[in-house]
Amino acid sequence: MREHQEQLRDRFLAAQVMPAPEPWLALPTPHKYIPVGGLLGVGFAADPTSGADILMVVSHDGRGLFDPATGAKIARDREPDPDLCIPTGPDLSCPGFGPLADTRVRIAGLFGGGLHTTTEDGWTVDIVAPDWPNERVMLSINGDIYRGTVGTHWWHIFDSNYSELRAAGFSASGRTLVVATSSDISLWHRS
Repeated sequence: MREHQEQLRDRFLAAQVMPAPEPWLALPTPHKYIPVGGLLGVGFAADPTSGADILMVVSHDGRGLFDPATGAKIARDREPDPDLCIPTGPDLSCPGFGPLADTRVRIAGLFGGGLHTTTEDGWTVDIVAPDWPNERVMLSINGDIYRGTVGTHWWHIFDSNYSELRAAGFSASGRTLVVATSSDISLWHRS
């Protein structure tokens, strides 16, 4: 390993998990995450009525829709056709249901795909693996995890040391950040 790579590895290993900075607010739940066993992937869509973000979660046990600002479950499909939970097509999407019944939702997770890694106003999410296979999620302003100071320019907000990371990224609106593992979702939201 080159000296520069070792310095980066040491830098990321030394950073402790910390709360995301303002204006980001973590999901207000006792555990700061929502358990979802057998999670396959997640995707965002806009509520057709209000335009608010809706998070769709697909798992071995069905599909769920969540309000990312509160963590409230909007709808649950516990017994869908199993094929409805497997992202398909060139856009890796699944059919919506409930308020998203007329929408296909792009899903990022076990089968590939991706979420937005930046917002229009400069927030960036990066996934690093200094202790592979455990991955860490870093949030930064203007993508400065390689030069800036931890806690000022970038924040280590999630460590997947207990479960396999499936996806991390922003909604298209840039108001919601999700980290999904094989066992749960963690959410941050801003106005």
